Amino acid sequence: MQIDFHHAVVYVIARMAGFAHRQADIVAYCSQYVDDATNSGTVKFDNGAMYTRISSAHKALDYRNFSALANRHVWIPFHFLPGNGGKPAGGNPDGSFIHKITNLPGSLVAQEIVASCIADRKKSYGLHRLGVTLHVYADTWAHQRFAGVCHDVNDISILDERQDPDASFNARLKDFFGDVWDSVTGRFVGDVLPLGHGAALSNPDKPFLSWKYRDCHGKVISRNNTDIFVDAAQQMSKAMQRYLAGDPRANVPGLDHGQRNTLGRWMADISDDNGKERHKRWLLLIGQGAFGFPAVKLEYSAKGVGSWKHQALGTTRKKDLKKEVFPYSPGFLFSDWKLFHDALMAHRFTVIHDILPKYGICAA
Repeated sequence: MQIDFHHAVVYVIARMAGFAHRQADIVAYCSQYVDDATNSGTVKFDNGAMYTRISSAHKALDYRNFSALANRHVWIPFHFLPGNGGKPAGGNPDGSFIHKITNLPGSLVAQEIVASCIADRKKSYGLHRLGVTLHVYADTWAHQRFAGVCHDVNDISILDERQDPDASFNARLKDFFGDVWDSVTGRFVGDVLPLGHGAALSNPDKPFLSWKYRDCHGKVISRNNTDIFVDAAQQMSKAMQRYLAGDPRANVPGLDHGQRNTLGRWMADISDDNGKERHKRWLLLIGQGAFGFPAVKLEYSAKGVGSWKHQALGTTRKKDLKKEVFPYSPGFLFSDWKLFHDALMAHRFTVIHDILPKYGICAA
């Protein structure tokens, strides 16, 4: 999924679920910031204080550059959560280990990360962790049937370029590689981009798209992303309502019929190929009060003036300098930027060290 869903749609779902604006703003910002938190390492302050953070995305989130992205500490816990073949803890799907770590929508593993997040709801970073969790939870729908490792399971072929917004990229590759490129099956894409859904390019992440591909076993898979994303929104709404109730097993309604229809209509209608352009359209709708809650001017800046990082560290740089020293303020400890990174670390530790081992998964 891209910024239109991870930020704007998550905000809309949060408001529909019962969150106030400030809470929903935090949740939505964190959900998107998972894709934008590319720096890691120790932050040093002018009073001698230090803070160490991790990254949840790569410096260039570009599936065409997979060799620089093969970091399981990023892909496994934040973007391609293992689904264990749909089996409960202690169970094993048929086949090899790759079937354990392939992503599945709303899997039992995914439900456990939601429950763990709800258990932490009273922590200072509780809302921030909810945003992180919802990003990962949402991606189990968008990234279903793919794995966050370099493996043949990701070797797929897009079947119909007329349905493929990335066809222009396909054409550029064909021009560059000449006869090596097979424009009919696209097998070459899977061979050189075997990480995650690299061979599918950005097709799985676009809410408006209906498309087909042939998987590594030769099976034709048809995907209607709008239906998939609305299903994700419904389950995310329930997760949010359970968070508000403080009970991961609470019986909650999720989105009502009208809300699902509204989300589905706009997901299908807003069909700009560029995620940032779609994001602008969603923000405009939110500012017009189109979703049943009062109109609000929602904004998002990952870095630069006004961003959480700028508020916490006073910097507008996109990339930190290695020996940079930042001015320290006591408010840093309670800043949204710091609490987001606290949430990242809590989430990653819980997934890798507490949840996945129960399923017999040691993958990061």
